[in-house]
Amino acid sequence: MKRILITNDDGIDAGGIHRLAEAAKEFGEVWVVAPVHQRSAASHSITLRDPIDVFPHDFPVEGVHAFACSGTPGDCVRVGGLNIMPKKPHIVLSGINYGYNVATDIQYSATAGAAFEAAFQGYHAIAFSEHIDDNHEVTNKYLRDMLKEALEVKLEYGQIVNVNFPGCPLSEFKGIRRDVAVSRGSFFKDRYKVIEHFEGGGVRLMVDGIYNEKCEEGTDFRALVENYISFGIVNNIGC
Repeated sequence: MKRILITNDDGIDAGGIHRLAEAAKEFGEVWVVAPVHQRSAASHSITLRDPIDVFPHDFPVEGVHAFACSGTPGDCVRVGGLNIMPKKPHIVLSGINYGYNVATDIQYSATAGAAFEAAFQGYHAIAFSEHIDDNHEVTNKYLRDMLKEALEVKLEYGQIVNVNFPGCPLSEFKGIRRDVAVSRGSFFKDRYKVIEHFEGGGVRLMVDGIYNEKCEEGTDFRALVENYISFGIVNNIGC
């Protein structure tokens, strides 16, 4: 039986990881090691100078071995495979993330970062993400099929499969776009707004990106804008 490790960056109590674990049970023995709390945009960071606490955690999916971790999603993959599981995993799944991870956002994403860490460790790595809206119709219908297909993809060292589900109703869903390229665009154009001024000229800033849907044809970004599932292989830098 295949050993499957699942993590995310939204935290162990997030609904997305529960749904992914339920789907993954069909394909092997499932272990979950996920952050105690939200760690979005932690990218591929790991903890070096502080201890990492890992402890058993209640989990709503029967038969799953679940542990909460004080570290980053990257830490979760490392300690899960090196310390928590009795044998290393064959497969690492990351997600289902609350929000798309495509285009330049992949570099910031801790969902993708955890998957890349898994790829570096030699595991078959797959990242799953969906729209931030609560409409999961497409995800719920196609998650199992996309997981099965992603498990069959041949990956080279440092590569991950990146799957993103659109947030549209099933009636508006167009299909699946495979082998998509990574867009150079972004759903939000960077901007920060000043939310407070301090004495001495200091300011407090808050990210306040401008929504954008302009992107290249044939990309992961374009697939989602046009209500397709985006399915593709992503190489890490240097791979």
